[in-house]
Amino acid sequence: MDIATIIGLVMGFGAVLGGQLLEGGQISALLQPTAAVIVLGGTFGATFVSYPLPDILRAFSSAAAVFQPRKEEHEVLIGKLVAFAITARKNGLITLEQDAQQTKDRFLGQGLEMVVDGMDPEEVMAVLQTELGKFEERHKASAEIFEAAGGFAPTIGIIGAVLGLIHVMNNLADTSRLGAGIAVAFVATIYGLVTANIVCIPISTKLRKRLQEQVLQREMIIEGLIAIQKGENPRVIEKRLRSFTLTSGLLLYSRSGGGGAAT
Repeated sequence: MDIATIIGLVMGFGAVLGGQLLEGGQISALLQPTAAVIVLGGTFGATFVSYPLPDILRAFSSAAAVFQPRKEEHEVLIGKLVAFAITARKNGLITLEQDAQQTKDRFLGQGLEMVVDGMDPEEVMAVLQTELGKFEERHKASAEIFEAAGGFAPTIGIIGAVLGLIHVMNNLADTSRLGAGIAVAFVATIYGLVTANIVCIPISTKLRKRLQEQVLQREMIIEGLIAIQKGENPRVIEKRLRSFTLTSGLLLYSRSGGGGAAT
């Protein structure tokens, strides 16, 4: 489990509920099924209108990743690629065929197969770069969907509050219920803000961060495989791959809008 995600959700919801208690309110005052239906239903409805169903289903599937730690560190990947380089240098590229079949990383396995098959290095790079572009585009859409939902939620919350106030205005004769009715109306606004700022937008941010890390790893795979195919010294390959990790902060910044990514 990703501890930061768990801590963040507990702190976020805890701060809202704790603030309610510190102000002398009760937690039950925030439990309004009608407001939840309006905000969640309206937010998901607007999201479904905005994006194709397959993209939305993929986004919900990707959201599970924010609760999981990274599956593979850069050091582990570097170790694998250097081991492949040593094997290829000693016994030839053909000996990597079994590794290509056994590796669990589909991208790495595909690249190894092309290298073993003797494809031209430029062609190998072109194919892998195309695969990387498709991967990045597909997973970027998941982050965009949650970001969009985070934009819809506060507005839907305001709609819920307005609907609640309309209900209150229709029952002005019973003045004893005005205060409670207005309070309930504004719970929808809270739901909208919480859904956006504690759930949807943070999930979008973490998905983008995970995507940047995965893209960086795939760039390392491309660089390593091309070097292996050219027969470069494993030590030189290792140093070059480590330079990716040393400059990963700059690479991630550039992909988030600071400039073009280096490869």
